[in-house]
Amino acid sequence: MKIFKNYSRNIVCAFGGKINYFSIWGSFCFLSSFCAYAQKDSSAKKHPLLILPVIARSIETNWSFGVAVSSTFHLVSPVDSLARTSNLQGLVLYTLRHQFVAAISGSIYFPGEKWILSEQLSYSYFPDKFWGLGKTTPYTNEEPYSFKQFYFYLHPQRLLSRNLFLGFRYEYQRVWDIQYDSGGLFDKEDVVGRYPYHVSGLGISFSYDSRNNAFSPDRGSMMQFYYSHFDPLFGSNYRYSNFVLDLRKFLKLYKQQVLAMQAYGFFNGGEVPLRSLASLGGSNMMRGYYNGRYRDKNMFVIQSEYRFPLFWRLGAVVFGDCGNVGSSLSDLGFDYLKYSFGGGLRVALNKAEKLNLRLDYGVSHRSSNGFYLQLGEAF
Repeated sequence: MKIFKNYSRNIVCAFGGKINYFSIWGSFCFLSSFCAYAQKDSSAKKHPLLILPVIARSIETNWSFGVAVSSTFHLVSPVDSLARTSNLQGLVLYTLRHQFVAAISGSIYFPGEKWILSEQLSYSYFPDKFWGLGKTTPYTNEEPYSFKQFYFYLHPQRLLSRNLFLGFRYEYQRVWDIQYDSGGLFDKEDVVGRYPYHVSGLGISFSYDSRNNAFSPDRGSMMQFYYSHFDPLFGSNYRYSNFVLDLRKFLKLYKQQVLAMQAYGFFNGGEVPLRSLASLGGSNMMRGYYNGRYRDKNMFVIQSEYRFPLFWRLGAVVFGDCGNVGSSLSDLGFDYLKYSFGGGLRVALNKAEKLNLRLDYGVSHRSSNGFYLQLGEAF
């Protein structure tokens, strides 16, 4: 589960920032989160609603203030042994950079897990940064721009056979009030989507999911393929196609030690607007990079994470990532390869559901770094 989803396509709101800024306010967010679930697991099952203040600092947001709400539940009582725990999350966030995000997302597992319904809904006003398109953009290119965005996503999936699902997807995104410096890089590059627009698309998905837990699995695999097509026929201003391949593997090495691995590909073809481009960085991939530091039509990321317990409710991880962006598949090579690495702590808020508070610190090869405070694992 990821309460703080991306404010762009996936509503992901990453909490990255300089590690030395984790002060008393960051500690307050940590402690308030812990106190909400510092109770016996049997009690946690009876009270699956988590409400906590969000006070943090990030690369993208500076200081952030808000409220996050999470609910975990089962549709059948007594608990259906074939269905994983459903979850719904909400977030309202305001930052010192005058950014605002309101989002609702979740995944509902129906009895016997014959159906799974994933949904996302968000509104955001977000002053952001732009360095240009491609994998060689210098840091000196940095310039500000801002936008308002409404995003809606619906993804029902039907069980075909054990662990195998067929799904259908609908995405709608409206972007408006786009502000940027006249004559600047954003203007000169004639970026697609620099004027108000909306996109609407239908798609299909195939998923194989044998993970033993939706929040923090210690064994099993997940393989997902998404295809979505955006077209004026569906009310879209731009015509393009999007392909996503997401492969994950979880290995239990010794007792509670876990090796988690992910290979992720994001590919576009056609006239792709800015907020639908591949975006490298953030809290879930390539930690240590500003989310959107590198943008282009295509992207791949490979990451691994070693997770191990410490004592009591505490655990730790070390991770490493590499990836790249490119304007075409042939441009997605290992030249100018990006990589990052880091580590973090985990606090078990709900041991029964394996719901953890995540504190990560990532460093990129360009000497940028980020601190992340979030609920749920990166992948």
